[in-house]
Amino acid sequence: MKISDGLTRRDFVSRSAVAAAGGLLAIPGWVGAQAPTKKIRVGIVGGRFGLSFQFHEHPDCIVEAVSDLIPDRRAALQKTYKCEKAYDSLEELVKDPKVEAVALFTPVPDHVRHTLLCLAAGKHVLCAVPVAMTLDECQQLTDAVKKTGLTYMMAETSHWQQLTISARKFHQEGAFGNLYYTESEYHHPGLEELYFNKDGSRTWRHGIAPMQYPTHCTSHLISVTGERLTEVTCHGWGDDHPILKDNIYKNPFWNETAMFKTNRGNSMRVAIWWRGAQTGGERARFYGDKMSFYYNGPNGAPACTVRTQAKTEKDSGGFVRSAQVMEKYDEVHWWKTDMLPEPMRHNSGHEGSHCFITHEFIDALVKQRKPAVDLYEAIAYTAPGIVAHQSALKGGESMKIPQFDPT
Repeated sequence: MKISDGLTRRDFVSRSAVAAAGGLLAIPGWVGAQAPTKKIRVGIVGGRFGLSFQFHEHPDCIVEAVSDLIPDRRAALQKTYKCEKAYDSLEELVKDPKVEAVALFTPVPDHVRHTLLCLAAGKHVLCAVPVAMTLDECQQLTDAVKKTGLTYMMAETSHWQQLTISARKFHQEGAFGNLYYTESEYHHPGLEELYFNKDGSRTWRHGIAPMQYPTHCTSHLISVTGERLTEVTCHGWGDDHPILKDNIYKNPFWNETAMFKTNRGNSMRVAIWWRGAQTGGERARFYGDKMSFYYNGPNGAPACTVRTQAKTEKDSGGFVRSAQVMEKYDEVHWWKTDMLPEPMRHNSGHEGSHCFITHEFIDALVKQRKPAVDLYEAIAYTAPGIVAHQSALKGGESMKIPQFDPT
């Protein structure tokens, strides 16, 4: 059934808003829920990316304090979140007894160190992606979360893209049939501008390997089906650019392309490309034996579904094949529905995902439940990229991906 802007679309949204993700992967519906009595007091760290979330709009949240090492960024955080209390550093903020949870939007190489610092101080953690940079760091965090019993959540935007929420709904309804192949692309040319600070010094991005930032892609499949990526072969491409010849990561690649095998015997292709003649974006395509679902294409093509038909047709060579019907898919704006509290029902960063991330973290803490992208989900998104980069360094050698899920 094509989703149009008429009555069928309204019916579709009203029937599906709360159940769109389902089970572990859903945000509980807001309308009709008993109003929680507890408000979570959050500290927000990182005055760049951290400015684009909506903690001050959540009815169950109080922004207790903010922090950034740079005064101008601290001031921007205070203005955005209408917060009077600011600390010069995370180390000072975690000493505040009123802060119950910390939202970390700090540089990637600091994620594990900062998360461990927060956990040791008894604070729940929401952290920007990825969860870690090495498998050893993944294990450190696993041990720390187990020991403290505190909540960890990763702020993965692709998990909450509006089209990804729709893909989860399609999967749970069985619309795909057997979903045997998925491909995802994170194309971001022009990142070199972010490799240097204003004074010419290098930022953490300088030379980082594409597959060390894999979660915008891997989450497309894992968050929809719950599968785990278990094996990979990956190839990289680079040139003679000075950044690739001298970086702390010893990374020689601009672009990396990986083929993964899942624990269900399915396949996933991930292409993370940071240089070249390409249109940017984070998009996926899901292929099933009953239906396929394509996000907006790199050439401007709209999102669409493809369904198998009982009738047949002939190809250009005269051979008979099953007929397929392709229909434009009108994107459902899930942020307009009761998946979010009323004050947060507006569009937000990364294709509507930021309000969902904020609500999922706060709601999980209020209701003392596991967040959708908990530590194990976060590692399942991150570890495959770490191993994929090692495969690329070894010329595409097939490698096993360790699993961190509790047995």
